[in-house]
Order: sequence, then C-alpha cells, then structure tokens
Amino acid sequence: MSNFTTSRRELLKSSAVGFGHLAFASLLAQEAGAVEAAAGSKPGASAARNPLQAKSPHFAPRAKRIVFLFMKGGPSHVDTFDPKPQLDRDHGKAPPFDLPKVTFAKQGNLLKSPWKFKQYGQSGLPVSELFPNVAKHVDDLCILRSVHGTNPAHGGALLKLHTGSDQFVRPSMGSWVTYGLGTENQNLPAFVTICPTLAHGGVNNWGAAFLPAYCQGTPIGNASISAKQAAVKFIHNDRLDAAAQRRQLDLIAAMNRDHLASTGPDQALEGRLNSFELAYRMQSVLPEVQDLSGETQAMQSLYGIDDPITENFGRQCLMARRFLENGVRFVQVTHSDGEVQWDQHGNLYQGHTKNAAEVDKPIAGFLTDLKARGMLADTLVLWGGEFGRTPTAQGTDGRDHNPHGFTMWLAGGGVKGGLAYGATDDYGYYAVENKMHVHDLHATILHLLGLNHERLTYRYAGRDFRLTDVAGRVATDILA
Repeated sequence: MSNFTTSRRELLKSSAVGFGHLAFASLLAQEAGAVEAAAGSKPGASAARNPLQAKSPHFAPRAKRIVFLFMKGGPSHVDTFDPKPQLDRDHGKAPPFDLPKVTFAKQGNLLKSPWKFKQYGQSGLPVSELFPNVAKHVDDLCILRSVHGTNPAHGGALLKLHTGSDQFVRPSMGSWVTYGLGTENQNLPAFVTICPTLAHGGVNNWGAAFLPAYCQGTPIGNASISAKQAAVKFIHNDRLDAAAQRRQLDLIAAMNRDHLASTGPDQALEGRLNSFELAYRMQSVLPEVQDLSGETQAMQSLYGIDDPITENFGRQCLMARRFLENGVRFVQVTHSDGEVQWDQHGNLYQGHTKNAAEVDKPIAGFLTDLKARGMLADTLVLWGGEFGRTPTAQGTDGRDHNPHGFTMWLAGGGVKGGLAYGATDDYGYYAVENKMHVHDLHATILHLLGLNHERLTYRYAGRDFRLTDVAGRVATDILA
C-alpha cells in the first residue's frame, strides 16, 4: 500500500474549493426546492428541470395573463372615475374632516373638479369627460374606488404597489407571477415592462430581489426615450454571428453535461443555463414582436399611432398586445413623460388634460382589440397609479398626493364589468366602504390568475415571504 502525502497548502486549497462547492450546491438546492414548491411539485420533480416552463396554478384560473397600464404620478380619482357632487357643492370651503397626521404638502380648502361626469353604457357608471373613449368600455370595467395604501411619497408608494413593501427590496408583482406560473413561451421573457420609469424605485419595481433571476422583468427601453426607439439592450451580438453563437452555446452545454454527469442532476443550475438559450432565441423573435410595420393602418389608427398626441403610448399598448399574444405572461406599460406625469401639484387642468389625451384613445383601442380577438376574457387589464389626489387644493389649481383612498380599475380576466366596487367618503379623501388595501389588490390579482397568495411563498433569510406579506384578502365580490 503506497503512502499518500500532501502539503498543508494543497489540502487547504482543495478542501476550500470543495467546501465552496458544497455551499454553492446547497444554495442551488434550496432555490430549486422553492421553485418546485411554487409549482406544487415534490422536491426532485421534473417540473423544476426547466424553471422557465409553464407551471400549474393552484386552482383553475380566470385569467392566463395580465397587463398593467401604469399611470405614473397619481391620477386624480375625483377627476376621473369617482365623482363627488358634495365636493362640487362645497368648493372653496374648509374641509369638514380631519386631515391625515402626515401629509406630503400643505393643503388648502376644497377644490371641485373642473371636469363634468357623464353616465355611460348599460351600467350607467359615471366617467369624467377626460376619458370619453375609455368611457365607451365602462361595461367591461370593474372600477375599484376604495384602494388605499400607506405611503404619501412617490418612491414608497411605487414600491408598495409594485412589490408590496415600501421599506425593503422585495420581488415585484410581475416576478411573483412569473415565479408562480412560469411562461407560456420559450422565445420571450415571461415578464416584460415597456418604457418603465427609472425614478422612484427604478429597477426594484420590476426586479426579482431574492427570487430566482429568471423571474426578473425585462425592460424594453425606458421612460426617457420614445417607444419607437425602445429596445432591449445588447439584443444583437456585434461580434459573433448566429452560427458562431450556436457553436459556443453547444460547447457550454457539452461541458455542463460532463459536469452534471459527475455531480448528478442539478435542477437550479440547469435552469440557469436555460437563460443562455432564451437570450439566443430572443435575438430573432423579440425584434419581430416589436416591429409594428406589419400591422394594418386601421389597427395602428385604432391605437392612435397616426396621431402625434397618442402615438407614443399607442405604440406601447400595441406592443403590449403583441407580447401578450406571443405568450408573455405579465406586461407592464408605463405612461411617464419624464417630467411631472400625473403629479399635478399645480396646473391640474392643463396637466390632466394633456395626460388623459395621450392615453385615452390608446387604452380604448387596446380594449377593443383584445375583445375582438377573444383575448379580453382571459387577459386581466389593470389601470391606475401609485395613489390618487386630494380633494383639497394645493395652491389654487393643484392637488396633493392621496394614498388614503383612490381609484384603479380592472377589466377582463374574470372580473365583473360595469361595476363600481367600494367607495371613498363624500369628498373623496378616505376609503370608507369595501376598503381595498394594496395587499388586497395583489391577493385578488393572484387569485384571478389561479394562485393562492398565501401559498405563493419563497423562503429567504429564515422566513417565508410572499407578495402580500402577512395580509391580503381576495375581493370575491368582484369575481364574475
């Protein structure tokens, strides 16, 4: 029997690498187990072999996909979808209620809406003259008039709406949906955000935080450039042609097959390697989806692309439809002009008139298109901002931030149309009836997608996390 000798340096070097490998393997195993748990699979099940593949929902879904039409800055609910006759009557008077202990800015007397409301559709729901085109679809809208949050600042409110937390970095809503349901395509990301804002949370609003990296949203441009110029960075490889990239990927795959042959199955690592394949396939597929030149002139006109006022947001909405029909699970479209957006602390009339004119026709065209294609029935459309505005004046012609009661609306995807759910008080400051906290909104959205928000968890840093944290109630009254 031969004697085996090794130096202390060699022993430490080899064992250190081994310990590191064990730690890394353990981390990947935990991640794989979490992915399997979300899919409802037992550890080691084949469902986790490819984390990008579609996963079974917890129960039969009403919606297969979701699009979030995000109005950055906070549109005023009392000027759009929540009329307040008493506010009009008491215009200029001191508010007959207590203001919150914490306000974003100094507030004055009551300020009536400068826009008239009119009833539309069979439901007779009132909509402001700011949205004459969207109003024609009121019988498809489920108007949530009692949404409320906790943070009066843009940054905190955006994070709360997108991630469920205004204090910590948490996975975004789209990332949770991707984590729970996977993707319906193998050539595009499961989660796309078109022209997102880089302010007030920035990438955290579409980031995956501690969820697996494949859950992160893929940004198409950003709010500082036009939708026509929006593209995924580095979508083309200027150094290698497609054939060379294919050979490179095949070599990497062969090396990893050899590695896995000696280490055994490693589901999380295999899933990460799939991201290389996805990036390769996206090079040809994603530009085609973004190319609107094949759409008819009538279709482009429906979205307002032939009008300079509506062209930018219309282009985003049409891209969103194309992503949805190509299997993208979660699409976000952001209206943000890079300046004040819907944040009218002053010049309320001019600002909201401009903003509504830019999005009204594209949104109506989007709803018309989805319905004509039979997609609205299983596509959930969410509209709204991070909060509303106060019924009190800031200065003489502005409104302050109001997270205490505001309006968002849903359409399609299993919700009751022609319904106004919940209510704010007589002046529109506080949610008072069927109050819907942001956590309740998230729980309801996940429910419509077939996910139990209490089961959609991920263990991280010693505790289970979820989009709704330790709260959340499904608003069953709005389900069709």
